[in-house]
Parts: sequence; C-alpha cells; structure tokens
Amino acid sequence: MWEDERNRRGGRWLITLSKQQRKSDLDRFWLETLLCLVGEAFDDYSDDVCGAVINVRAKGDKIAIWTTDYENKEAITHIGRVYKERLGVPPKVIIGYQSHADTATKSGSTTKNNVF
Repeated sequence: MWEDERNRRGGRWLITLSKQQRKSDLDRFWLETLLCLVGEAFDDYSDDVCGAVINVRAKGDKIAIWTTDYENKEAITHIGRVYKERLGVPPKVIIGYQSHADTATKSGSTTKNNVF
C-alpha cells in the first residue's frame, strides 16, 4: 500500500472485531464500508480516501479505510465520523486512526492509535 504515492503519507481508520463479532457484524460492516466508498459517502473528502481492506484472522478481524494524508485532520475527522455513523457504531465505542508511518515502524498493540 505504501508503494502507491497517493497513499504514502496516509493512514487508516481501523475497526477491530472479535471472533464473536464475525457472524453478527463482519459482513455488514464490510458491505457498508464498500457502499461508503462506491457512494462517495464522505462528501467533499471522498477524494481523501484511497481504499479499504479487510483482514480475517483466527484471533479477530480488522477492517480499515485508507486515507491520503494523515496530517489533514479536518478530512480524517470527517471521514471517521461519517464512517462510524454509517456502521452504526455507538458513540461510546471508540475507533482509532493510525498513520502508515506509525504502522510501518511498529506492530500489533504497540502501534499508536490516534482517537478522534
């Protein structure tokens, strides 16, 4: 993903799901993620979205939306807010944003999560 120049200075909104959520939430969240991208749900900031990825693993699953510029706080915040609303995630549940630079140098639970 970082080989793509448009995504190099970007980051990702990350939703982490437990194995127990696989049956109830994974397919619904992934479908809504794709609909957000195809339908340009992020309004003026839709061009700030590079794509999405899903990782289905034994321990748990992850869905991420990639963004173009981790320093564009206005775009990141708008995208995260709209994404959270579209997924129907309760306001008290926090989703995190990680820059690709942080993700490239750290792994797992040591990766810094910026919360918006």
